[in-house]
Amino acid sequence: MLLGMASALKPAVAMFEKILVPVDFSDHSTQALDTAAALAKDYDASLTIVNVYEPLALALPEGYQLFSQEQLDQLFEELQRKLVQQRQRAEAAGAKRVDSELLHGFAVTEIQSLAERGGYDLIVIGTHGRRGLSHALLGSVAERVVRLAPCPVLTVRAPHPAAGTPKSP
Repeated sequence: MLLGMASALKPAVAMFEKILVPVDFSDHSTQALDTAAALAKDYDASLTIVNVYEPLALALPEGYQLFSQEQLDQLFEELQRKLVQQRQRAEAAGAKRVDSELLHGFAVTEIQSLAERGGYDLIVIGTHGRRGLSHALLGSVAERVVRLAPCPVLTVRAPHPAAGTPKSP
């Protein structure tokens, strides 16, 4: 597995000093976080966990309806709580320097901008591995990050559950 090999292949000079891991709290991004934390531990790199809240509006007959400030405050509070849990998970996995950011905007643009501003050496991002029509309709944040990132990108996909195994909530 990649994680076990990272220690054996570790060069005398640190390959990675700053790692960025975007998360959306899915199984795929949790797997990416675990991979990024292991790399941060092996290379003594700092790790930044980022979640990007994308603006949403509801189309109603009277026009577009945005969330109320109270609803946005509740959403941001919940996202911050989840980021704290992700930080704790990375620290428990051995990453020594972990921070997190909650950004608002379009995910690809915000991830790319943060990677450029922060001078990151690596982005580790989860991918759902969609193909065909679902990929065409939903697009792929990971795919666009790979194309636009100012640094190398490692994509990570969580294993598919075995047939007949219920998905976790």
